[in-house]
Amino acid sequence: MTSIGFIGGGKMAEAIIKGLISSKSFALPGMRVSEPDPGRKKYLEEQYLISVTDNNREVITLSDIVVLAVKPQVLTKVLPEITPRAGQLLISIAAGITLSYMEKRLPNASIVRAMPNNPALVGAGMTALAVGGKVGKEQLEKARRIFGSVGQVVEVEEKVMDAVTGLSGSGPAYVYLMIEALAEAGKKLGIEQQSAEKLAVETVLGAARTMKETGKSAQELREMVASPGGTTMEGLKVLEKKKFVEAVVEAVKAAAEKSKKLSQ
Repeated sequence: MTSIGFIGGGKMAEAIIKGLISSKSFALPGMRVSEPDPGRKKYLEEQYLISVTDNNREVITLSDIVVLAVKPQVLTKVLPEITPRAGQLLISIAAGITLSYMEKRLPNASIVRAMPNNPALVGAGMTALAVGGKVGKEQLEKARRIFGSVGQVVEVEEKVMDAVTGLSGSGPAYVYLMIEALAEAGKKLGIEQQSAEKLAVETVLGAARTMKETGKSAQELREMVASPGGTTMEGLKVLEKKKFVEAVVEAVKAAAEKSKKLSQ
């Protein structure tokens, strides 16, 4: 029996709660959430039949594992309010806040830093974990199971967590923008809006699934589609001229740099 608590009851916390309930990854005696917004508090209580309070200390006291599911600027205010038990597992999903920063302020806790992403909302997330020095093997496995309930999990060195934030943490937004652009192009060329959006969504979903299931590289698959002198090649020439690849690389770098600045 493992009790899991959440400080912060936003969309990502909700995604994890939903994933844990659906996957039955743990024999849960009950989950607790600390959430200050009355409307959000009522929604979570009614939707998931869990205990929701506005007292962070209560969640810390009554939970074996606590997920710090708040924004970076909020986490810095929350940390002085809580006193974890010796060896208690805390998992932070706040972008940019380093393990050393948290361990200095919470010396008793075993801390894991996690970077999940938006597709966790539908169980298709990608989460990277960086592990603090006091985290044991069993605790790491529990962290992996928590985020495994909403998608895939990888363990990385903390030094690349800012890059992970820029790539997979922020990456879905870049893909959504690409989908918007594809659909908009379709509409400008006469395709009805609903059909254009469906074509764009299924094209991106199908391309990702093809790469995952065939094991082929993105370059190999791109070359399969882009016949010399064909329509796809004409489109790719425009993207190359507009420096599409360079723009995406710079976007990831900018997000990673912002993550780094948050830690300061």
